[in-house]
Amino acid sequence: EDNFPTLSKSTAAHLKSDLNRTDNSSGVRQLQELLDSVLNPEKPAADTEALDWCKCLIAGGEGFEEFCKTVRSYDNATLCGLVWTANFVAYRCRTCGISPCMSLCAECFNNGDHTGHDFNMFRSQAGGACDCGDSNVMRETGFCRRHRLRTGENVPSVPRDLLLMSEMVLPRFIICIIQYLRDGYTEPDTSTERDLQKVLQQLEPQISFLEELTKMGGAMRTVLTKILTNQQTFKDLSMGQEENVFAKKNYENYLSALKNSGLVSVEEKAQTGAAEPTRGSETGALGLLVIILPIMFFLKEDQDGGQSIGQRKRVKLSGTTKDPSIMDSLKHKCFLEELLFWTIKYEFPQKMVTFLLNMLPDQDYKITFTKTFVQHYAFIMKTLMKSHESDTMSNRIVHISVQLFSNEDLARHVTEECQLLDIMVTVLLYMMESCLIKSELQDEENSRHVVVNCSEALLKNNTYWPLVSDFINILSHQSVAKKFLEDHSLLMLWMSFVSFFQGMNLNKRELSEHVEFESQTYYAAFAAELEACAQPMWGLLTHCKVKETQEYTKTVVRYCLETLQIWFDAIGFVDELAPNQVTFHLPLHRYYAMFLSKAVKCQGLDLDSLLPDQEMLMRIMVHPLQIQASLSEIHSNMWVRNGLQIKGQAMTYVQSHFCNSMIDPDIFLLQVCASRLDPDYFISSVFERFKVVDLLTMASVHQNTVLDGEQERPMLEGALTFLVILSSLRIHLGMADDEILRAEMVSQLCMNDRTHSSLLDLIPENPNPKSGIVPGSCSFEEMLSAVADFKAPVFELGGSMQQGMYTPKAEVWEKEFDPIMVILRTVYRRDVQSAMDRYSAFLKQSGMHTTGNPWPPYKERTPLHPCYKGLDRLLHCKTLHIVIFTLLYKIWLDHSNMSEHVLCMVLYLIELGLDNQVEEDKGDEVRPSHCHDSWFPGTNLLSNLHHVINYVRVRVPETAPEVKREREPPASTSAEASNFGQAQVFSLVAERRRKFQEIINRSSTEASQAVRPKSSSTRWVPPGTPPQLVTEILEIHESMLSLLIKLHQKLSAKQNSLSATWLEDMDANPNRHVHGDGITAIERILTKAATRSHQSKRSIQEICGKVFPPVAPKKNSPTAKKTMDKEERRQRARERQQKLLAEFASRQKSFMETAMDVESPDTEAAMDLGASEVKESEVLYDCVICGQSGPSTEDRPTGLVVLLQASSVLGHRRKSDEAKKLPTTDEEHIYPADTCGAVHDVRLALMQSFFKDSSCLQSVSIGWDGGVYVQTCGHTLHIDCHKSYMESLRNDQVMQGFSVDKGEFTCPLCRQFANSVLPCRPGRSTEVVSWHMPSNKKTSVLVKEVEDLQEQLGLFPVSTTTESNLSKEMELVIKDIKNTTQRKYMDYGKNPGSPDNDFLFMYSVARTNLELELVHRGGNLCSGGASGAAKRSCLNQLFHVLAMHMRLYSIDSAYNPWTRLTQVAPSRDEPEVPMLFRDCPSLLIIFVLTMPQPLRKEHFICLVRMLYNLQYTQALAALSAKFSPEERQAWSTSGTLKKNAFNAEKSYEALLSHVITELSKVKTVYDVNTEEPFMVSRFNVWSPQSIEYSLQQCCLPYLRLSCLLQHHLYGDNLSGCPEEEEFSGLAGCLGLLDPAPQPSNPMYSASCLDWTVSAFDLMSQWCSEVTGLADTQTLLVQDLQWASPHLLQLPDNYNTIFQYYHKKACTACKKVPKDPALCLICGTFVCLKGLCCKQQGICECVWHSQHCGAATGIFLLINASVIIIIRGHRFCLWGSVYLDAHGEEDRDLRRGKPLFLCVERYRVLEQQWVSHTFDHINKRWGPHYNGL
Repeated sequence: EDNFPTLSKSTAAHLKSDLNRTDNSSGVRQLQELLDSVLNPEKPAADTEALDWCKCLIAGGEGFEEFCKTVRSYDNATLCGLVWTANFVAYRCRTCGISPCMSLCAECFNNGDHTGHDFNMFRSQAGGACDCGDSNVMRETGFCRRHRLRTGENVPSVPRDLLLMSEMVLPRFIICIIQYLRDGYTEPDTSTERDLQKVLQQLEPQISFLEELTKMGGAMRTVLTKILTNQQTFKDLSMGQEENVFAKKNYENYLSALKNSGLVSVEEKAQTGAAEPTRGSETGALGLLVIILPIMFFLKEDQDGGQSIGQRKRVKLSGTTKDPSIMDSLKHKCFLEELLFWTIKYEFPQKMVTFLLNMLPDQDYKITFTKTFVQHYAFIMKTLMKSHESDTMSNRIVHISVQLFSNEDLARHVTEECQLLDIMVTVLLYMMESCLIKSELQDEENSRHVVVNCSEALLKNNTYWPLVSDFINILSHQSVAKKFLEDHSLLMLWMSFVSFFQGMNLNKRELSEHVEFESQTYYAAFAAELEACAQPMWGLLTHCKVKETQEYTKTVVRYCLETLQIWFDAIGFVDELAPNQVTFHLPLHRYYAMFLSKAVKCQGLDLDSLLPDQEMLMRIMVHPLQIQASLSEIHSNMWVRNGLQIKGQAMTYVQSHFCNSMIDPDIFLLQVCASRLDPDYFISSVFERFKVVDLLTMASVHQNTVLDGEQERPMLEGALTFLVILSSLRIHLGMADDEILRAEMVSQLCMNDRTHSSLLDLIPENPNPKSGIVPGSCSFEEMLSAVADFKAPVFELGGSMQQGMYTPKAEVWEKEFDPIMVILRTVYRRDVQSAMDRYSAFLKQSGMHTTGNPWPPYKERTPLHPCYKGLDRLLHCKTLHIVIFTLLYKIWLDHSNMSEHVLCMVLYLIELGLDNQVEEDKGDEVRPSHCHDSWFPGTNLLSNLHHVINYVRVRVPETAPEVKREREPPASTSAEASNFGQAQVFSLVAERRRKFQEIINRSSTEASQAVRPKSSSTRWVPPGTPPQLVTEILEIHESMLSLLIKLHQKLSAKQNSLSATWLEDMDANPNRHVHGDGITAIERILTKAATRSHQSKRSIQEICGKVFPPVAPKKNSPTAKKTMDKEERRQRARERQQKLLAEFASRQKSFMETAMDVESPDTEAAMDLGASEVKESEVLYDCVICGQSGPSTEDRPTGLVVLLQASSVLGHRRKSDEAKKLPTTDEEHIYPADTCGAVHDVRLALMQSFFKDSSCLQSVSIGWDGGVYVQTCGHTLHIDCHKSYMESLRNDQVMQGFSVDKGEFTCPLCRQFANSVLPCRPGRSTEVVSWHMPSNKKTSVLVKEVEDLQEQLGLFPVSTTTESNLSKEMELVIKDIKNTTQRKYMDYGKNPGSPDNDFLFMYSVARTNLELELVHRGGNLCSGGASGAAKRSCLNQLFHVLAMHMRLYSIDSAYNPWTRLTQVAPSRDEPEVPMLFRDCPSLLIIFVLTMPQPLRKEHFICLVRMLYNLQYTQALAALSAKFSPEERQAWSTSGTLKKNAFNAEKSYEALLSHVITELSKVKTVYDVNTEEPFMVSRFNVWSPQSIEYSLQQCCLPYLRLSCLLQHHLYGDNLSGCPEEEEFSGLAGCLGLLDPAPQPSNPMYSASCLDWTVSAFDLMSQWCSEVTGLADTQTLLVQDLQWASPHLLQLPDNYNTIFQYYHKKACTACKKVPKDPALCLICGTFVCLKGLCCKQQGICECVWHSQHCGAATGIFLLINASVIIIIRGHRFCLWGSVYLDAHGEEDRDLRRGKPLFLCVERYRVLEQQWVSHTFDHINKRWGPHYNGL
């Protein structure tokens, strides 16, 4: 078979030439025979030989690749059509899109011009395709360059012979695939999904080949379209192989599969046929639909009881609503149809979907495919309902349908030709019918209504969404929507569909015990109503905007009413609601309301022409009103036994995504009812529904049969608030869209400052699918800038990251804050309070109202649309006035359950009434007057205000205080008796009954129906007999005005608070009343009343003129008094508590401040043991656990709370201060070799290759990477206290994000994170004295003393002979320190585990901490003083611990570096590291740590001096290596002359020349290849100044470290100095230089030298150690100058990073990672959570953090734009450093707006990294279990 390619190529070429002849019959025959053998479907599909043949034949003898290229050159496509699958990153530009589903691939987007457009990037959920070039979906201006120029149109036409073979071969290839599919298919109940998957897997190469063909461009697509749609080919190939047994079996398999494709199975048909013999006669295309409604409600219980869910049986409708033509099985006429069929059967395999979609740019194909898709639509949905993978399948279906239905022409075409709308509605009905149950609303037994069961999977998993989303999509096209609205039978069908949702998810109030299982079905119910009912409704409403569409609206309204009537009948509703039930789902009501609103607002229809009769209105009003009352009940905790989910429903109902489809239409509908029904009837219904009727009595005591005492107040507040909302909300009653937007925006901003995105989310938009955005979204930005100010994000260092916020402008608070709108829109009640708090804060700040708490301001309303004028009659009806009067009276007398909020709402209602007058209707006088009309003469509020009411008859319990009072004999009996006749009686319930009766009688049409007025005695009566009620008469003599004035006095707590003349004073200042409390509100109302009616003005003056006696206390019933006292006591207790808490908080705050910044004196002493004066006592420490203060002793040591962490910050420093750039193209790279860590590693390795290991390990420091950093919060504790504290933490189950087993804890006082305790050495201050004695001894004497001290060590390696607690603890800390970092950062020696290694590690810990402190101080000591880092420094204690540990190692006394520093000794044979290569700071630390503690200061200074000599010599040697040979010669000669001068040893020239001479003795030192770059010096010519500068720079790092060390050991202050004088400052501080340098000599680096033996001899010795070696140049030049560490420099625009990295393949596994991440320290690209790159069970991010940052990693997650921090075994989300134009993060790139680098945030991140404060500042840590 090896010659297969050549053989097949020649065959193919030969066949192609045969077929090209005019008589090609022999060629055709040969080809067919060849194909018969090659494409034999009996071979296993996995055998790819057939595929190779096909490729070869199609290419006709060329190579397949070349063939592809050739075909591509004839691509004539003008559309992009790139298809993508889920998770692909695409773009959407709303400015360019015509359809909301428009999307572009990144390439087309970036090549188009979208500057300033409203676009965003998004991650595709279901997959999609690029619309570039398709002018049906987007505007041409948005096309990319390629598609705008239509390059496809001028491509030459295809030569005939190019695709000839394809036309012959492909049909056979496709039928081959189809046969495999036929053969492999088995019905799901017999097979498992796995079998289908297997078939698909085997076909993978074949389908991929088809996909490849589609990508060859237009020419090949045309060929494919021909083949796929040609009916003749299909006929010939699909059935023409009878003689082939295999093909036959296939075909039968196919037919049986087809049989099951209809929605109705054959058996079902038989049943329904039998059930309904009449059916056949009526079947027209949609003749069926006429009989659907009566049948709808005739139910048939399901035969199999097995399906019942709980106790609720599923219900089947006996009348099938289906059009048989839609539901019958399918017939196929071409390949395309059968391919789609199998695609569906196999549940939409991704490859097939992509193939079918890739063909779409071909127009002919597009049309045929769309028709085919519609044909199979019912079958698709049926398959979806059965599928186990419905989610994936849904996505794939929508992936296809959105490409087809977004195109208006196409959608219109299939609607007309294929009845798409009928199909969709029918299939929707079919779908929902599978889960119907009997409704339990109202009359449970006899109900004939069915609703969907929300706990079914279909609704729970949103299985219906592909169908609904397609439906919404096609309704967004005007032509399609009009067709729908014109088709009455369809509308009727749709209404019956909507009625399935009417009353679903019914809640029944639990009265006895808590419900045991809280069902969460309400999510499904709300989602279903929004998606399946509301969204299509909004879609239809979009097309009913103009006068011409009036008819549509009328039709919809008519059908809504009919369906509502049918619904009322079905649930058996007459006029009384069943108690304790509520459903939030009334889609029929809402359809009706929204179409009414549109009709009046946009179409100029008259409201009355669309309204039903009064009785129907009364019914329509009941359920929406019930919801409003239930909201109040839920917030009054009357439903608590139903669990939290009922609160969830109440919140969802008003939440921003639902409110305009739920609460808004409900309230509007109630407003319509209120404007048309009798106001007295409406008001009494409201109070009855809210269950507060019993409360509305003049008596001080009453019985409430339906509410508990504590529920009365919130329910009354609820009822009044509802009335205020009802009479003042204008959303559908005349506000323009812009006003609505403004009101919504203001109410949201008043609750809280908002980010731009949350505001966009909170403003309810008309979910209008066409625009995809808030209506007129340009005005969103304009409106926002009109009402709000932008607060840019602020940064506190330790603070939380803030986002950019919008906050209301001052004039908005002043003029537009509308508490009513806020109440309507708050999901959480606390938001109302928050808005009020913000409002009062504003008033205080602007000085408008400073005393007491302001009341919600009253806001003038937009005038009502004339149609709704009747709404004002609510405010002018006697019933409301009686309620107002009663409540004012009760509040004045302090009856129980009244509140400020009640008064506030009552006043609001009065004011609304005064502002909205009703034109007097003359027809009123005719009405027969009823008993209680005598309360008030008329209905006008203005005239009723001053009407005085004298006597009221009340029913009170016998025990009430009123009863006793009346028993006293009245003063003049006769007068009393005569007055009794006029006493007013008032009963709301009777009133409502009477009005109801009146309305019913008036509508004579309904008169025949006997109304069943249910008497109110059916109410639930509590057990236990209530006391008898008796009738009493109260003497009142008040009018509303007089009560208002008395309340004014009561509130202001002054007699005569209103003088008789105040009205005149008022006129002077009309604006005083806008903001203020209740007093202001009352004054405002009185003023309004006075200005609008003379009568009122007179009454007010009269009342104010009388001097009131104080309110008689006897009227206060004792019970009320008690409750008042109780309230007051509670209030006082609460205030006390607040005060305590506040005090506590301020205490804590001041503590935190001191703890953090100002060191308390005792810890200061601990830091710098005995800084200045001599104290006789020991240092005392406070233990923060037991609170005792005392010294640290050997037996009971005290320790500092410390956090040990490994750090590589130092290792990441570089020479230059410029941060490295993050690479964003393939050309850019980052090289790690120039970092401090890398350089030091190389140096150590080089030394180890020359010299003895033990010597190398004492000549350098490690810990640049993975050094241990120690920091403390400064608090101390007894170590035994700490142990018990850790025990208690271990037993405490609540874990706070740290691991106690690893020794982690938080400081008991300041809660800072820590993981160890550093013991404090017992310090006696007597020793301090001797340390500090200034020394006058000669240097040579000191040198000898130091030597002796070091000798001592050799004699006593262990200083503490006995094991004390202290030393044990010290050993433990050493163990902690070693465990902090990884093994590899400690073992640098050749033989691991040797003591030399340990020695090196120990002194390097000290070095690391000193170096890091330097970095924190900004890299130098110029600032002086104790900087932020130093405050919490624990270096002193750390040194003691390390010293004690290091004394265990004796320095090899035969070889001591000190002797080589200070004496000229004969050189040794062993290869020790030459002194010139040794690191001076390391030597200093080694000496300090190994000498006996405490070290006297004079000895320390001596060490510093001797090492400075060495450091200086090293500087000279390094400098000389930088010279060119000529310069070396010159300096050498000039220096020789000075050697004999008296101060030659302190002259840099003499010393330099000496070094040059010594080092030149051997060629190897200087003769390095001169072309090397670092040989070229920075200075063109070395001047004395530049030499001095260079030497100082070389010595500075050593001086800085020595100085810091001195500061920590002896407490010397660091004095600040300007940077240019740093050298002299430090030298002075260390005593190397007289503090006042001679001004004449700026060259002072040499004058610090102090030689004890001849300088030249010593230097010669040092140099000779070097000259014996080869290859030493690199070791000679040490670079000690490192810039401070930086994170990478990031690009400004996040897109730059995203586009490059989100598609980048991982270097390790070569795949594109699912979650790519970038290390911001070194730029490495890693896979977050990727299993592909796991090593030893550790995922790559964690692995990298250990290697790059010694367990600290900072990673930018490419796909989320956020940064995560990994610290050891924990991680946290830090936040994002990229913000959008509104200063907001975009986590997970959900919004996809352009993001820009926020420099401040990035600086904060870098600073936290450098200062190692991640653990303290970030609060939310969690374990990562190595899984990141």
